[in-house]
This record gives sequence, structure tokens and C-alpha cells, in this order.
Amino acid sequence: MKGKLAASLIAVSVLASGSAFAQSTTAQGAVNGARTGGAVAGPVGEMVGGTVGAAVGAAVEVPNAVITSVQGVREPSAVTIEEPIVVGEPLPAAVEVRPVPGYVDYRYAVVNNQRVIVDPRTRRVIRVIE
Repeated sequence: MKGKLAASLIAVSVLASGSAFAQSTTAQGAVNGARTGGAVAGPVGEMVGGTVGAAVGAAVEVPNAVITSVQGVREPSAVTIEEPIVVGEPLPAAVEVRPVPGYVDYRYAVVNNQRVIVDPRTRRVIRVIE
């Protein structure tokens, strides 16, 4: 029994951290980690998954100055795509990504009238600005 619980908790940690990497905030990481952990290992998994998700979510936090810079953009959407914009997924090649002034680790794009922050190396969406 202990072996099954340990294996479940390890699986929860791996699954929770993977889903939390796709998030951009500590709170969202904790929620997704808890959801994944609860699905895999019940209440104990929910606690472990929430903790792991929060820790990983904190590691990928986007600075507020980057978010503020992108929020101030008042240009119309240059491209409309049919696929939904999903955190953790790359943007299509047709989407132009622009530099965020003063931050070489981030790019942004305006897609479907939504502003998104993107990793310049992978074009993966880090955060959708609400």
C-alpha cells in the first residue's frame, strides 16, 4: 500500500509540475497542481500537487513591468487565427511577435484581439493578458 501511495505521489509531482510550467502565476500553478494531484491520488495528491504547482508557478512568474508594457499596447490584432490561444503552446508562424522594450526574455503579440506574452526562443505563450 505504501508503495502505491509513494508511486502515486511521485506521479502527481511530475504531472503537477508539468502542468504548472504552462502557467504564469503561482496561484494558477497551485490550482492546476491540486486539480491534477486530486485526480491521480485523491486528497493527499491534491495537497502535494498544489504545493508543487505553486512552487513551479512562482519560478515562471512574469514581471509586472512586462505585463504593464504589454497591456498598454493599443494596436489592433494584426492576425486572426482559428486555433485557441493556449498557455504553453507555441504561436503559429504567421503571428508576428514583437520585443518588449527593456526585456530580452519576453516578446508579445496581439492575436485575436488578445495580448499574449511569448518566450522568444520557443514562441510558446507564457501568459494571456486579461
